[in-house]
Amino acid sequence: MAGTGSSTLGLCSTPRYLSSSLPFSVKPSSLSMRNFPRSIWRPTFPKIYALSSNDIKVGTNIEVDGAPWRVLEFLHVKPGKGAAFVRTKLRNYVTGNTVEKTFRAGTSLDEANVFKETKQFTYKDGDQFVFMDLSTFEESRLNATDVGDKTKWLKEGMDCNLLFWKGKVIDFELPITVKLSVVQVDPGLKGDTAQGGSKPATLDTGAVVNVPLFINTGDEILVDTRTGDYMSRA
Repeated sequence: MAGTGSSTLGLCSTPRYLSSSLPFSVKPSSLSMRNFPRSIWRPTFPKIYALSSNDIKVGTNIEVDGAPWRVLEFLHVKPGKGAAFVRTKLRNYVTGNTVEKTFRAGTSLDEANVFKETKQFTYKDGDQFVFMDLSTFEESRLNATDVGDKTKWLKEGMDCNLLFWKGKVIDFELPITVKLSVVQVDPGLKGDTAQGGSKPATLDTGAVVNVPLFINTGDEILVDTRTGDYMSRA
């Protein structure tokens, strides 16, 4: 027991080589182990958020059969007999295909971790569209087949939202409103008004939209990319 007591005092005493670096004097006897409570290590685990079919709403991203899908429409159905279910219309981010799928109410689903990053469309390299992160100058590329019909609204210098899933670009979103120039249209006549009808106009991206009769070549207009409709003069 005498040996044990000697060992305890040795832990509390101040070593000689540390005494010169202390700005104040400390008496070894004043140090007590109860003044230094031991911190208890507790392991931490990442939070897991479960997604149920009851949580489905328009815009929810879910993973089905190893692919990311976006919910376009949903309807919760509770029949008089039988179990409740959720009828959905889904769009595959990768292929663009749209399907209808039904889930039983309360079914556990995997949420697709799809996130957006703003990139600027800088130029076209062959069949590839190049988008750049202006803060890091990192480039992301999409093939012409991935861009599809959106190319008719896409102009160099336009900011778009690129969608990533598992480190890959799976889709991109255009601005809702874009400003484009009219390069070809029948000339307007004196007295034409916005309520007087419409005519087709070719824009600088190659898109053709119906515009009011008073619009002329060289005019800049605003177009809704969701519908392809003329909105107003820019």
